[in-house]
Amino acid sequence: MTTFVQFHLLTSYGPSNPNRDDQGRPKQAMVGGVPRLRMSSQSVKRALRESAFFALDLQGNMGVRTKRLYERLVSMLIEGGASDTAARAAAEQVAAIFGKLDAPKKGEETRVATTLAFISPEEWALAEDLATKAVAGEALPKDKDLKKAVLRHADGAVDIAMFGRMLADDADFNRDAAVQVAHAITTHSAQPEEDWFSAVDDLNKAEETGAGHLGEIAFGSGVFYQYVCVNCDLLIENLKGDKALAARGIEALARALAQSTPRGKQNTFAHHPRAHYILAERGPQAPRDLSGAFFAPVRAQPWLETSVTELKSTRDAIDAAYGQVWDAACELHVGQGGTLAEIVEFAGRAVREA
Repeated sequence: MTTFVQFHLLTSYGPSNPNRDDQGRPKQAMVGGVPRLRMSSQSVKRALRESAFFALDLQGNMGVRTKRLYERLVSMLIEGGASDTAARAAAEQVAAIFGKLDAPKKGEETRVATTLAFISPEEWALAEDLATKAVAGEALPKDKDLKKAVLRHADGAVDIAMFGRMLADDADFNRDAAVQVAHAITTHSAQPEEDWFSAVDDLNKAEETGAGHLGEIAFGSGVFYQYVCVNCDLLIENLKGDKALAARGIEALARALAQSTPRGKQNTFAHHPRAHYILAERGPQAPRDLSGAFFAPVRAQPWLETSVTELKSTRDAIDAAYGQVWDAACELHVGQGGTLAEIVEFAGRAVREA
């Protein structure tokens, strides 16, 4: 049976704009016919990958998402003594493993891939090795054999194991995500506001009045519900059966979920929230989120504590209707009890015992 770990978090944000839409405003969603502020799953996953917890706890086991493998290979080969022409020919052959390359722009030689590729440390090292062999005159495998020489179905890249990847030109080496991340929404009605601001020119003469710059910026605030589901067995499988590494990965994930955030306009609003409430659940039953707790928006103050109450009430109601969908659980409730260390240990143990 598959072991799932599910995280439910409630986090309060003051005035901020961590995840912007195409007009620079906080992203939104209509839920239960009521406007909410929203943070996309993509922005949340990016924040997790860039967090200090991933960078430090998983150092050496993080992939790189880029279109620029070609130019990195060219630089590496030229630094190793290859001619520019030979380096570009070898880099083109190897970089194409991860996707088609755009034609170089007029007057330029640099080329980028048409799509972003998620590349693990092992794959990157193999790509560099193949490019070095090509420059040295060794014949490389052809077509599918060349891809098999580099691409991996599983390896030690924790972020790829968690969040998956798609290779448009070779679906055989796609990876299913072991971690599903929902869009975060406010538990209550919320809409963006506009801030009009001005800046003064420090060198204005005494008789000069008016601003040197005028502008507007959007922001919002609220209590966000975040749901994340981890397929522990798939996480281990994506990491070639390395349970110890998978456990380190989910522990880093638990720390990051509680303390990291998308960083849009962070210098302007200094948003550095920490989760007020975390519920972690473990079990083999089919996952279920608890967003239904907030389809009717929270209206009673204090919103944070009312949101916790609604979340627990919905959980109990689902358990009563379907049977308990978890075998073990762990809670952190600021001011009430529980610690992040206990949540982290709970998540790691779930993987080690899977």
